[in-house]
Amino acid sequence: MQYEVKEHNKFRYIEEGQGEPLVLLHGLFGALSNFMDLIEDFKTQYRVVVPMLPLFELDLLHTSVSGLAKHVHKFLEMKDLTKVHLLGNSLGGHVALLYTLKHPERIKSLILTGSSGLFENGMGDTYPKRGDYEYIRKKTEVTFYDPKMATTELVDEVFGITNNRLKVIKIIALAKSAIRNNLGEELNAIQQPTLLIWGNNDTITPPFVAREFHKLIPNSELHFIDKCGHAPMMEVPGEFNLILHKFLKKLAEPATVA
Repeated sequence: MQYEVKEHNKFRYIEEGQGEPLVLLHGLFGALSNFMDLIEDFKTQYRVVVPMLPLFELDLLHTSVSGLAKHVHKFLEMKDLTKVHLLGNSLGGHVALLYTLKHPERIKSLILTGSSGLFENGMGDTYPKRGDYEYIRKKTEVTFYDPKMATTELVDEVFGITNNRLKVIKIIALAKSAIRNNLGEELNAIQQPTLLIWGNNDTITPPFVAREFHKLIPNSELHFIDKCGHAPMMEVPGEFNLILHKFLKKLAEPATVA
């Protein structure tokens, strides 16, 4: 599955299909490959849009969750997208939460999976010396329930990022920003229907984080998937997509009058 990466006004993104917009936000080490099964499944019914978040392009001052949320706002304005179903994984979920709090008028529903915003176990307090491939391989494996999901291609991609000094500085800046930007006291302001899909074996944002999101976001529903880690849409795409389809279908049905 190869998709054309479009470029317009310094924005890079994928756009497939027609219908209501389903916008996907990737995480700190996210890539298009994270969403391939999701794009393929949903592009027949939705306008699936995946903006490339400028994790390493923003100046250091704006390399933050807030800076990324502003980028998403400019992108959605540029594309004139409203009534958006906004989905975020990991850091992308955190950005989606912040965006929804700041611009609720554009969001029809919110979908979070392995989201930061309350608590997360990151890469650790410090990074190893650049060039420690084995460390990066193990850290990548921890993302999944099945360590085989951490393919050589994926580990090479993460290793390439962490082997670049400036990128490492920006990763640390984003990780610290995510920890500082705890949204616990603001989540009750989110009124949009919210779907939480969580891996039961997520060690980065463990199941108790999902339960806390569910408790704090008023109109939310929570689904756990067994034998699944931090990236359910990659590890168990069939189950993930089925839960998402049911959620979106329910939103599309007219409300019954009592």
